[in-house]
Amino acid sequence: MAAEPNPTEPHPYDDDPAFPLHRGGKLEMRSTIPVRNADDLSLAYTPGVARVCTAIAEHPELAYDYTWTSKVVAVVTDGTAVLGLGDIGPAASMPVMEGKSLLFKEFAGVDSVPIALGCTGVDEIVDTVIRMAPSFGGINLEDISAPRCFEIEDRLREALDIPVFHDDQHGTAIVVLAALKSAARLIGKPLSELRAVVAGAGASGIAVSTILIEAGIGDIALSDSKGLIYEGRDGLNPIKRRIAAITNRSRLTGSTEEALRGADVFIGLSGSTVQESCIATMAPDAMVFALSNPTPEVAPEVARRHARVVATGRSDFPNQINNVLAFPGIFRGALDVRAHSITEGMKLAAADALAGIVGDDVTADYVIPNPFDERVAPAVTAAVAAQARREGVNRI
Repeated sequence: MAAEPNPTEPHPYDDDPAFPLHRGGKLEMRSTIPVRNADDLSLAYTPGVARVCTAIAEHPELAYDYTWTSKVVAVVTDGTAVLGLGDIGPAASMPVMEGKSLLFKEFAGVDSVPIALGCTGVDEIVDTVIRMAPSFGGINLEDISAPRCFEIEDRLREALDIPVFHDDQHGTAIVVLAALKSAARLIGKPLSELRAVVAGAGASGIAVSTILIEAGIGDIALSDSKGLIYEGRDGLNPIKRRIAAITNRSRLTGSTEEALRGADVFIGLSGSTVQESCIATMAPDAMVFALSNPTPEVAPEVARRHARVVATGRSDFPNQINNVLAFPGIFRGALDVRAHSITEGMKLAAADALAGIVGDDVTADYVIPNPFDERVAPAVTAAVAAQARREGVNRI
């Protein structure tokens, strides 16, 4: 039997600076009150805790005031679609989930617990999350593969009276919309006059297309590995049939590259490659959001030869489309008003808040705020909380 590794000894991976940073995990649990003597102990635990438990049993809503429930989010994954790594399983997904919890705390002061589930069945995941939901004020679904992620989120939203948010879908969509609003302002066109092409019909592609339609985009064509999606195309699953009914009003068929001819906007979420010759056929003042990581669909320096605005998912180029601009403030706003859910209106409000930070300072290299702009989380928080109150989904 192999000997257990000694955690105090140097490890060969420690030559990579990422490994020492992650050693022992990136999170820890800390108490919020001291326990210095018998009196403190009798209040924090027995017998004092029994009085609080009894009160909550009689008035369940008191759990929001006298436990951590109202301010803690569960970050839940099954490890099937982790970043650009794919289906790597629950154990290997934990560094990402810990990282997500770290960002919640650092950017918006939201406490969260990373949870990697040892199951992948839709029913199993839904049942598991429902059963643990009483311990949390919100559920952030993360890195769950499509198309299962759509059904999981839909069923949890219907079953629970706390916010459920699949960040791979909606975080990406919110930030893309915000950046596109600023870019459209720069070129002097309203969204209603823009035609967009989205490459990739996974979780983020479907969500981006949906929010752009809700925001009033002129037209949008979505493609998958078999080409453009349109009503009546053979082999569409229910999610793609649903998106086909509300997109591609021009009834385009064929390839992504063909659809780019004369298009105002390209949004890449597929990991595929788009040739420079195709970008060159887009409309004047085109906008190219090549968001696949680590390799964009088209190199930014190439896209800039033909496009007015270029955005990527990378931090080493201008205009990074980064979900951290959205999800911390969205949950902070939802938790602050104890929202029952995160509505479409709250997502649109978050995008408007991000675009508002850019405002008149917009340039080709500045259509979205930097993640470290200290205005971001407060602006998103305020906008989401205000919209929740306008829609009446708040408890306070």
